Amino acid sequence: MSDNITGKVLVITGASSGMGAATARDLAALGAKVVLGARRADRLKALVTEITEAGGEAIAVPTDVTKLEEVQKLVDTAKKTFGRVDVLFNNAGLMPLSPLESLRIDEWDQMIDVNMKGTLYGIAAALPYMKEQKSGQVINVSSVYGHIVVATGAVYCATKHAVRAISEGLRQEVKDYNIRVTTISPGAVSTELTSHITEPGLAEAVTEVVNDIGVPASTMSRMVAFAMSQPDDVDVSEILFRPTVQQQ
Repeated sequence: MSDNITGKVLVITGASSGMGAATARDLAALGAKVVLGARRADRLKALVTEITEAGGEAIAVPTDVTKLEEVQKLVDTAKKTFGRVDVLFNNAGLMPLSPLESLRIDEWDQMIDVNMKGTLYGIAAALPYMKEQKSGQVINVSSVYGHIVVATGAVYCATKHAVRAISEGLRQEVKDYNIRVTTISPGAVSTELTSHITEPGLAEAVTEVVNDIGVPASTMSRMVAFAMSQPDDVDVSEILFRPTVQQQ
């Protein structure tokens, strides 16, 4: 019986570190052909080498998800190299938390561009191929903060609520094409995400909490594997996971 992962072409944004890199390693080990996009080309090159030396299949395309043409090139390269695009993992994201009164407008714009528009650009690039194939899966990353709102997180929460709305709208629209849509909302995960916070004192406080309770980035890869591995007639619409000790 097929595991529904082996041989699938998986495109990952935000693949140079954290949950994206962990998912690339773990899903390649399970037999997926991974196509990696991120801005840090040196990290992508090292990850491709690591995966291929371990017997997996991987290629990389330097990608800034705020630029539609670069996201399109990433997905086009997957299609040209492997002949199809089975799964898009819209993983790239930023979390520069701050109170609204700090007026960090450039950071608001960054979050909107990466978290929301980057997700939409991935969909725009992959959807035509999936429609043509009459199959595919889009996996979007929201957050626990896509289900609640917290002080210092108004804009970040808004972008992650938006990812859930975009995902649900897409899910309803693509039934005729046999396309599955999954939203994964992580809680505290040990990644570089807190390094984006520039608000004095806040970065240290949030990092301390994540370092104390955060689960490893490979937790996300297990969620992606679960969603991908279901039979084609099962659409896992949403996964929300947290460390067991996390309260919010």
